[in-house]
Amino acid sequence: MKKGLITGINGQDGSYLAELLLEKGYEVHGLVRRSSTETFERINHITDRIKLHQADLNDLSSITEVVREVRPTEIYNLAAQSFVPTSWKQPLLTGDITAMGVTRMLEAVRQTDAKGIKFYQASSSEMFGKVQETPQREETPFYPRSPYGVAKAYGHFITVNYRESYQMFCVSGILFNHESERRGKEFVTRKVTDAVARIKTGKQKELRIGNMDAKRDWGFAGDYVRAMWLMLQQDTPDDFVVASGETHTVKELIEIAFDHVGLDWKKFVVQDPAFMRPAEVDLLLGDPSKASRILGWKPELDFPGLVKRMVDFDLKRQGGA
Repeated sequence: MKKGLITGINGQDGSYLAELLLEKGYEVHGLVRRSSTETFERINHITDRIKLHQADLNDLSSITEVVREVRPTEIYNLAAQSFVPTSWKQPLLTGDITAMGVTRMLEAVRQTDAKGIKFYQASSSEMFGKVQETPQREETPFYPRSPYGVAKAYGHFITVNYRESYQMFCVSGILFNHESERRGKEFVTRKVTDAVARIKTGKQKELRIGNMDAKRDWGFAGDYVRAMWLMLQQDTPDDFVVASGETHTVKELIEIAFDHVGLDWKKFVVQDPAFMRPAEVDLLLGDPSKASRILGWKPELDFPGLVKRMVDFDLKRQGGA
């Protein structure tokens, strides 16, 4: 039986990936941070089928202890300080977890079983930042525009470095924005769909939003974790862009969400400078052709379907459906 170890298993991607690995017959382990309050809402339905281990990405000894105990076939490093605006407020924390945390994970693998464990690193489209070409491919130069993007770029290159230096099976998935009803409410997609549900049910009067002209390549998280798994099933380690290949503005997101519940968004949306980024990423558009060609991967849920799915979930949660 294959063993999968997932860092950040209680996050959006971790929960979908855990479900996928269980479906494929894996023994699933999760690495969670020690905390006085446990937030396992996304994995409560599968906690009886997985095993959780306490460790912290800023503590090499605790990570190594877990890796040696579990001896996983595959490790998926999804844990990070992953909210971009917070990375400006806490750049040192972001660097320690999102950048150096990757090195600690790789070191734990190298010291335990460098040849026997396959390692997946969650890279990000935010590494492209001030894009040097459109669409962005695996060879597109990085120009990150946030401490988060800079930290992810370090994590990406240190993964490449360990692959080339120690002949380890290490890959990075350069994932563009991927969303779901399990997304945190601090992210713009979920902020919008939650607000729409609350406005529809009379619990909120307006939605305050930042740059509505910002463009993103959005997909469904459940589709994207399949790509993660496929990368570790290859004979040769390589990096892949995972994206929908389509771009949409925040305004489009808002229009689809409000229209789905029969409301005119212009009556409820207020543009607020407080939500503008210090350095904006204006256009992110990924080219997933390599993933399609080599992995046989393609997204199954389109953007309008994703937004409506999220609105329906939030509406039901608010008692409106």
